[in-house]
Amino acid sequence: MVQVRPLKSIWMNGRLVPWAEANVHVLTHGLHYGYAIFEGIRSNATDSGPAIFRLRDHIDRFINSAKIYRMGLPFSREELERACVDLVADNGIPEVYIRPIAYSGAGEMGLDPTKCGIQVAIAAWVWGAYLGEENLTRGVRAMVSSWTRIDSRSLPPQAKCAANYANSGLAKMEATAAGYDEPILLNSVGMVTEGPGENVFRVKNGVISTPPASSGILRGITRDSIVRIAKDEGLAFERSDFSREELFTADELFFAGTAAGITPIREVDGRPIGTGKYPTTYRLQQRYQDAIHGRAAAYLHWLTPVPTSRPVRA
Repeated sequence: MVQVRPLKSIWMNGRLVPWAEANVHVLTHGLHYGYAIFEGIRSNATDSGPAIFRLRDHIDRFINSAKIYRMGLPFSREELERACVDLVADNGIPEVYIRPIAYSGAGEMGLDPTKCGIQVAIAAWVWGAYLGEENLTRGVRAMVSSWTRIDSRSLPPQAKCAANYANSGLAKMEATAAGYDEPILLNSVGMVTEGPGENVFRVKNGVISTPPASSGILRGITRDSIVRIAKDEGLAFERSDFSREELFTADELFFAGTAAGITPIREVDGRPIGTGKYPTTYRLQQRYQDAIHGRAAAYLHWLTPVPTSRPVRA
């Protein structure tokens, strides 16, 4: 977790406003009923200046989440992309986590969100590795949660909706209370899905695998990046379901997400994973770092440069 340090500005409904003025009413509909969709994006330092990693893909997923929830966004894809770039430039910090969010605003109370206008905001803050810098090398201790991952018949897991993360929060609190770093959730038929905010990868006998979308995961942007990088590296890869026991018997396990980066899992439910060495994880971790920091020519198309000159405020 991180204590959010205030920066200069937040983008709200089409304009940059001072951080302290980016407020919402206590009767905001999304606050009461969880009707909000969001994204997690990162800007990283490169030799050519700040660059946002896979901005178009994140905004596409943001738009798709809104579509799933019948949420009419009042801004276009291009306007949202430009807002992210302007926000990073205005705050003048190259390495930040970017959080676009759209939510039902203050209006009529009740379950029907269509009576309330949709508000859109984009904030940024400095956020290091979500699971700890030291764990990028050492690896985290995980537990299989007693909480089941939300089912698509209840809530759509392919939408990055605020309501979904109550499920994640319960699992996270359970793991923390039990002395672990992070939980792993199973679906309703007992197969592995993901962590509370990251996808899970398994390495066994030289084959990298990750659960398919049909298991109930969110299709992660980092997950997709790892899949592409693994294939480019000539590594064997497959999307496949695997069980709790197959976590225990893996040669390597790792979490992958925008916040967490690529983080090894050294233990699950008290069982050490593999030999304690993570050669495949470290290899993918290094290639991913090269990609996000502009050191890999093959992935420069994933980067959106941020001009060093700051935008004019509306």
